[in-house]
Amino acid sequence: MTTPTRIRPPAIRVNPTTQRPQVVIVGAGFAGIAAARRLERRAQREEIDLLLVSPTDHLNYQALMPEVAAGITDPRHIAVSLHRLLRRTRVVAGAAETVDVKRRELTLGRNDGIRLVVRWDLLLLCPGAVTRTFDVPGIERTVGLKSLIQAVNLRDHVLAQLALTEEVPAERDERCTFVVVGGGYSGSEFAAQMQLLTRRVAPRYRGLKASDPRWVLVEGASRLMPQLPAKLSARALKILRARGVDVRLGTEAVEVTDHDVALSNGERIPTRTVVWTTGVQPSPMIASLGLPTTHGRLQVDAQLRVTEVDGLFAFGDAAAVPDLLHPDELCPQTAQHAVRQGKHAADNALRLLRQTPLREYRHHDLGFVADLGGFKAVATPLGVPVSGVAAKALTKAYHLYALPTMTNRLRVLTDWILGTLTLNQDVRLGPVSDGYPSDVAPTSTPLAVPRPPTLSNLSL
Repeated sequence: MTTPTRIRPPAIRVNPTTQRPQVVIVGAGFAGIAAARRLERRAQREEIDLLLVSPTDHLNYQALMPEVAAGITDPRHIAVSLHRLLRRTRVVAGAAETVDVKRRELTLGRNDGIRLVVRWDLLLLCPGAVTRTFDVPGIERTVGLKSLIQAVNLRDHVLAQLALTEEVPAERDERCTFVVVGGGYSGSEFAAQMQLLTRRVAPRYRGLKASDPRWVLVEGASRLMPQLPAKLSARALKILRARGVDVRLGTEAVEVTDHDVALSNGERIPTRTVVWTTGVQPSPMIASLGLPTTHGRLQVDAQLRVTEVDGLFAFGDAAAVPDLLHPDELCPQTAQHAVRQGKHAADNALRLLRQTPLREYRHHDLGFVADLGGFKAVATPLGVPVSGVAAKALTKAYHLYALPTMTNRLRVLTDWILGTLTLNQDVRLGPVSDGYPSDVAPTSTPLAVPRPPTLSNLSL
């Protein structure tokens, strides 16, 4: 008996041919949203048809993800609705799969198996990035911090580990030890916020003291958050170590098992929780284009154009944008650059349509902020190093400014005020288990052989 061939449904064409140029933006991160909003403001209503392609219906404000994991901020409050934010842009739900540069068509895949074909005259490509991975045995047992579901599930998992020490005291060391691999902004902020959470809630569980939960932060470089000046990086290190975070610099994770993680110095740390935050790499879609890349990022000129293809712009985390202020260097993959490049790409796209000269992308660094929990933070506003309460105020102010809508700003601000005036609601949203709630599915394709949806196989 032969197995019947599954007939794939035909692709649906999203935008029929019109007299107006079709401008399509791929990606709804900081870069894509900035480009769409700029085009809405500066393009005439009858000048273009504007489409935004995204697998989700919201912008995830990634910088506050550690606060979501720690229960400080409600996850919905950092999810910015695309349909509310964009008035003239058609949002097309789907994940970009292939780009036909000759026919100027983009093929998307939806969760229900339907394929969509989008025609474009100008394509603004900013599909973002995924967590950077390495050839580390057992890396599929780790979890990243790229989605709201992962942040909420991580919180549930950490609290569940503390609860399970009451049931199986022999596993106490493994369950009370949490390892974060990657000492950049995400890893450092996550470890800082979560260490405060576990220190606060540990005494509620039988047999645990505030000092029992152990947080280990592993960083291969010689200092934390290399983007910061050396003095501020050292200040952040001092803050974390004084609080009890075990920071291992110049050390890498070389193997992850169900019960421990092996480090490059030969040490094995017993743990049931390994969070992988080792930076980002461009979306896998970039490699499928067959166009020149630099370090995996699509090569573009100073005008953000892919010179091999007419009408194609690329920017954000997926593009190797030359840094004109620092010759022979590329612009770093930060939200600050993503927003600016999105606006610049939108302006140049309009200039191309209007047949006016395009402009080169130049930037002036506004600085960085890093929230280390409590009243601790470090920041470099306009290059001036600041730490302590002043840095904390600057950090909070920056996040409120960077959130795109007033609704999200007010909700996040309310979360902060209530968190200061009232006791935290340190509760799990799922059942007590060895991993994540059983009804939570992985958010993307696992890195290795699929397993039941637990902490060990939620992909990065």
